[in-house]
Amino acid sequence: MTTPAAARTPAFPSKLPHVGTTIFSVMSALAAEHGAVNLGQGFPDFNCDPALVDAVNDAMRAGHNQYPPMPGVAALRHAVARKIEALHGRAYSPDGEITVTAGATQAILTAILAIVHAGDEVIVLDPCYDSYVPNVELAGGRAVRVPLVPGTFRPDFARIAAAITPRTRAIILNTPHNPSATVWNADDMQALEALLAPTDVLVISDEVYEHMVFDGAEHQSVARFPGLAARAFLISSFGKTFHVTGWKVGTVAAPAPLMAEFRKVHQFNVFTVNTPMQYGLASYLGEPAHYLQLPAFYQAKRDLFRQGLEGSRLRLLPSTGSYFQCVDISEVSDLSDADFCQWLTREIGVAAIPLSAFYGDGFDQRVVRFCFAKQDSTLREALQRLRRL
Repeated sequence: MTTPAAARTPAFPSKLPHVGTTIFSVMSALAAEHGAVNLGQGFPDFNCDPALVDAVNDAMRAGHNQYPPMPGVAALRHAVARKIEALHGRAYSPDGEITVTAGATQAILTAILAIVHAGDEVIVLDPCYDSYVPNVELAGGRAVRVPLVPGTFRPDFARIAAAITPRTRAIILNTPHNPSATVWNADDMQALEALLAPTDVLVISDEVYEHMVFDGAEHQSVARFPGLAARAFLISSFGKTFHVTGWKVGTVAAPAPLMAEFRKVHQFNVFTVNTPMQYGLASYLGEPAHYLQLPAFYQAKRDLFRQGLEGSRLRLLPSTGSYFQCVDISEVSDLSDADFCQWLTREIGVAAIPLSAFYGDGFDQRVVRFCFAKQDSTLREALQRLRRL
């Protein structure tokens, strides 16, 4: 009788050999271990509007609990189309140009899988959200990292132009920007529009912080610029907008030829998205004040946090959009930004994210990122601890 071989899990080559646990998971775990105020990971610690929960509950009780259409519930797609046209002046067809996704991260991956072939290049602007590069690699493409200007995080169009080759398939744009909290203005968008005009380069525009632009400025969506809108996937997030990041519902708007390819991948990726939440969001979008009041809401939190740090040795960088605040730690510590965040969490009791984590080469500018999408009481507790620095 033959003795059976010991059971083993076969080895195989990793598709993402350089990817480990994200810095957000690491710092959140460290914050929990040390009882620190977690201003690292970008999610609110306050509840959404009860009216939104009621709208979803009403949808469930009304029987909207089975598969919706693959592109999303029609009422929500129409509501999104009306919103984009009212804010940015571009009309997208709800039927052929808008799709509901399982959050913005899925939308970005799906867009990349739809357009990127083996050997294609995709320009990403460092520092960038950590899903972009792995998404490109999963599609068989190559990410070409072009740094934003250190210190100001403004786009360097000469370097972007130099990075475009015959193999360039797309560029990923993110404004308002995570992690730097900067916002592209109309001149920036027009410069990109002019740069791409003679090319076939597509745009993946991550606009999840679209309703967090401060000091009276307006969000400059790709939808406002015909030369960009014609080649762009415009990606938005209800989770970010309405304080429900755990719901994982987002949208993509794109010209019909781009959307047709997007939906080919979407239908074999997630196929459909949570039905009652789509109906609830469609109802909630009927009142524009729900998103029009968000800039003032988040600006008040930004101002509370910035005022609390005035006079400290943490040098405040501008925060013109998103719900992040970056600070220069040079006058506080000689540690690297990554080591400083570990020390800050353990010894001071406040968690932050090092900006070097958003760079492919770990470029350290001695800058860390705080998230101020928190209750005022949470921010005050964090400020009290940070004043010890």
